[in-house]
Amino acid sequence: MSDIRNTWTRKEIEAVYHQPLLELVYRAATVHRQYHDPQEVQVCTLLSIKTGGCPEDCSYCPQAARYHTNVKVHKLLEVDEVMGRAREAKDAGSTRFCMGAAWREVRDNRDFDKVLEMVKGVNGLGMEVCCTLGMLTEEQAQKLQNAGLYAYNHNLDTSVEHYGEIISTRTYDDRLNTLENVRKSGISVCSGGIIGMGETVEDRIGMLHTLVNLPEHPESVPVNALVPVEGTPLENQPKVPVWDMIRMIATARILMPKAMVRLSAGRVRMTLEEQALCFMAGANSIFAGDKLLTTPNPDVVSDGAMFQILNLKPRAAFKEGEVPVKFEQIPTAQQA
Repeated sequence: MSDIRNTWTRKEIEAVYHQPLLELVYRAATVHRQYHDPQEVQVCTLLSIKTGGCPEDCSYCPQAARYHTNVKVHKLLEVDEVMGRAREAKDAGSTRFCMGAAWREVRDNRDFDKVLEMVKGVNGLGMEVCCTLGMLTEEQAQKLQNAGLYAYNHNLDTSVEHYGEIISTRTYDDRLNTLENVRKSGISVCSGGIIGMGETVEDRIGMLHTLVNLPEHPESVPVNALVPVEGTPLENQPKVPVWDMIRMIATARILMPKAMVRLSAGRVRMTLEEQALCFMAGANSIFAGDKLLTTPNPDVVSDGAMFQILNLKPRAAFKEGEVPVKFEQIPTAQQA
C-alpha cells in the first residue's frame, strides 16, 4: 500500500508533479486502486442556499457584491425549498448534498438556525450533508456537527504566496483556522483549490504542500478549473489545459491516497474523453446538476450517458443500509 504521510517536502511534491504525464497517471491509478474501487464515482449536488451580495473580494467569484456580474442576489432559501431540492438530488442519484451560502462568515442568528434545520433534514434523508458558509468558529462547527453535518468545505484556493493576489478581505491563516475548527468538531474536512487564476506551477505545488501537511489529510479534495465570469477581475483568464487538471488530480491522489478527489468546477468545458482521463488519474467524485452555485455544469442526462459509456457506478453515501439510485435509471440522451 502507498504510505500515508504528512511530511512531504516541496521538492518531493515537485518530483511527483513533474513526472512524464503517462507515468504520473499510471502511478496515480495504481495508488487509486489500492484505496478505492476505480469504477466508483460519488455523485454530489451543490445548491446555493444564499446567493450574491458577499462582502469579500475573491477575484474569481461572481457573488462578490463589488463586482458587476449577472448574478442576482437572493436571500437565504426556506427550509422546505431546500429539502425539496435535496430529495430531487437524491432521486437523481446524488449521495452527497452540499449547501453554499455567500457569506464571509457564519453569524449566530436566525439564518444560521435555519441552516441547522436544513442540515438535520438532509441528514435525515440518508445523504452525506456538506456546507460551505465561510469562516466558522469552533462553537459554530460543533453546532453543525450536532445537527448532523458530515463535511464542511473551505477551500484554500491557491498557495499562501499567491493568495494575496486573489483575495485581500481575509487571510490564509483565517482559512486554516476554520479548517482547524472543523477538524476539532469531528466534521470531515473538504478543502482544495482552483487552478487557472494566474498562478505558477510552484503555487499549485505550494497549495498541495499545505493540504498534505495538515495534521490530517482532508477527506475530500476538490480540484477546480477556473470558469471565468464576466465582471470579475479574472474574466479574461485563458482556459486551463486539461493536462494541468490531470496533473493536479494525479498528484493529489498520490499525496492523499484515501481522500475523495473531486473533479469540480470547469468540467462543463471538458469532453467525455478528458473527464475519463481525470477518472483514470484518480478523481472519484463529480458534482451533478446544471449549476455549481452560479457557474454552469453538465446536466444529469449527459452525466448519466457518461456513466454508462465508462461503466462507472455511483458511490454510496457513508450511511449504513443506503442504496443510491443508479444513474442507469436516468434516461440517456438517446432515450430522452
